[in-house]
Amino acid sequence: MSYIAKRLRSLPPYLFAHIDAVKQEALDQGVDLIDLGVGDPDLSPPAKVVASLIKSVQETDAHHYSSYSGIAELRKTFSIWFQRHYESVLDQATEVLPLIGSKEGIGHIFLSNVDQDDEVLVPNPGYPVYSAGAVLAGAKPIYFPLRKENGFLPDIDDVKKLVSPRTRIMWLNYPSNPTTAMADETIFREIVEFAERYGVVVCHDTAYSELVFDGKKSVSFLQVPGAKDVGIEFHSLSKTFCMPGWRVGFAVGNADVIGGLSQVKTNLDSGIFIPVQKAAVTALADCEEEANVLCSIFESRRNRFVNGLRDMGWNVPMPSATFYVWAPVPDGYDAMNFCTLLLKNAGIVCTPGTGFGSNGEGFVRMSLTVSDDRLDVALERLEGLEIDWS
Repeated sequence: MSYIAKRLRSLPPYLFAHIDAVKQEALDQGVDLIDLGVGDPDLSPPAKVVASLIKSVQETDAHHYSSYSGIAELRKTFSIWFQRHYESVLDQATEVLPLIGSKEGIGHIFLSNVDQDDEVLVPNPGYPVYSAGAVLAGAKPIYFPLRKENGFLPDIDDVKKLVSPRTRIMWLNYPSNPTTAMADETIFREIVEFAERYGVVVCHDTAYSELVFDGKKSVSFLQVPGAKDVGIEFHSLSKTFCMPGWRVGFAVGNADVIGGLSQVKTNLDSGIFIPVQKAAVTALADCEEEANVLCSIFESRRNRFVNGLRDMGWNVPMPSATFYVWAPVPDGYDAMNFCTLLLKNAGIVCTPGTGFGSNGEGFVRMSLTVSDDRLDVALERLEGLEIDWS
């Protein structure tokens, strides 16, 4: 007799858990791995953030349960940060909800906004949690394609063909993991019109909003007129301030949707550890310069690595954002066997594009979350392979 819920049988193995298992097997065999797989920043958070945590954790009232909605100071500080970055005003009481990492909110939003057998529009390729969260809530993921020829942006005509009376949520993710694509206000305006027409809630995951290069800036979905009427946006400190293990994120936008998500959180978890919230206040209020320095390091790594790949003859696009490289696999390979080749013959871990959906075939994702020295070694190993990179 099985005691496992049927919904779990519908889930594919979580991509990064599989990658971890493959890595561990290679490490057990003594392989000197260069891990360009999971996007886990190797840089430290700003020193002021760490100092704030140390100070706060020593306070006598630091260890109580925290409010589900976060401390008022954190909501206010994020509202100020958001207005400074996007010239858009948020009501800190009803339109800002701190999260135990944005992934927590992404998972819980399904419980507040979909019912059994509802449908969720999910980008292909896209972050696997969008589809996993739908399945776990009893909903059905409906995939819309992101194509290279369209800059990995949704084609609204494609999306309209997939809508049904049971469509409840549409996911967006820009700057994009894994494709590194960026969206502008034009596509967001089209999405707002679509959502208004069909009564769909838009969820925009923008965890990489501050990792943008070449003097460019990302666009918030909520900057577009009418966006707050139809959707919310997920932000994270994990990438901006290199704080992935701290678990601090935000959902912002439509007050009704935020309220529903808050109700789920009230029943299923507690608030963020108070010293972490106070440290997050420090990051948002006082660490703009440090965040820019962290971004510049990833930009430098991007230049170093992608130019090195191009010097080998590998025609890899220069990403405008994120700390990923979305590279087409050489002729004669598919995504999985190319990743296997790199692991076995070069000791390099990267992620097959198919881990993000069928439209990821023909691509691999490589993370710039290792030092310059290790990137140089990776380039040397790649150049030593007998592959026609052209």
